Amino acid sequence: MKIDAMKWGGALLMMLSLMAGSAWAAWEWQANAYGQQIAEQKTAHQTALTDVANANSVLILAEQNKRFALEQWLAASEQSHYRALTDAKTNQDRLRDRLATADLRLSVLLDTTAATGSDGVQASTGPGRVVHATERAQLDRAHAQRIIGITSDGDQGLIALQACQAYAYAVSSKE
Repeated sequence: MKIDAMKWGGALLMMLSLMAGSAWAAWEWQANAYGQQIAEQKTAHQTALTDVANANSVLILAEQNKRFALEQWLAASEQSHYRALTDAKTNQDRLRDRLATADLRLSVLLDTTAATGSDGVQASTGPGRVVHATERAQLDRAHAQRIIGITSDGDQGLIALQACQAYAYAVSSKE
């Protein structure tokens, strides 16, 4: 009986060691399989992140190029606007100087037809005149300079309006 018990004990020991060995082998095989799956998932995830980063880089470069083009356009627009304002101011200053030195005089037409009842037709032109119009009155220098100042402000307003309209047109046409 001792031999049978030893046989059974050895068989049981052998069976336990085979079971432990197969469990260990299954455990290793499963760990290896899961490790490969995790490695594949990490690789796929990293690839997806790289693709997203590359797409974002392309978008950022496109937006930077748009911004650079807009900055260039705004700089050119600002230069032309500044040039137009400077030219208008220079012309107004020249006109103001000419008025101050009596090189140029502003005058206005006087309507004398209502007083004479001739319905706007002058009987004859005066000597040395070509214009068939009513009398002219010269303006005082101070008044003429104020009028030039008013027209200067109006010119600057019109130039600013043109710059704003050009900007609005450019922005609306790009969208």
